[in-house]
Amino acid sequence: MSDFNEFTPELYELIDENGNKKNFEMLDAAELNGIQYFAMIPAIESKDFLYDNGELVILKSEYSDSEDVLVSVDDDFEYKSVSEFFMQRLNEILEGDDDDDDSSEQIN
Repeated sequence: MSDFNEFTPELYELIDENGNKKNFEMLDAAELNGIQYFAMIPAIESKDFLYDNGELVILKSEYSDSEDVLVSVDDDFEYKSVSEFFMQRLNEILEGDDDDDDSSEQIN
């Protein structure tokens, strides 16, 4: 019998700059150039999920007020580079080509 938790998504409740709470599902995480990044999508919270655009959200970990917090990536070049990295990894997983599992990479 398989463990149900193995198939349960890893959900995180995040609060935006306006104080709004929203749940996100963690897809992937990686350390790039010494910074921890997280790829997330909005969690399915209604039956209209089939019409959702499936927006990929990229966040990074920063140390603030004696704790690690997730923040948005504001630099366009950094966001594009990290997004491309995660999209490549997701494509490799979907294609079954996950032989190279180095979670510490360099981005160009």
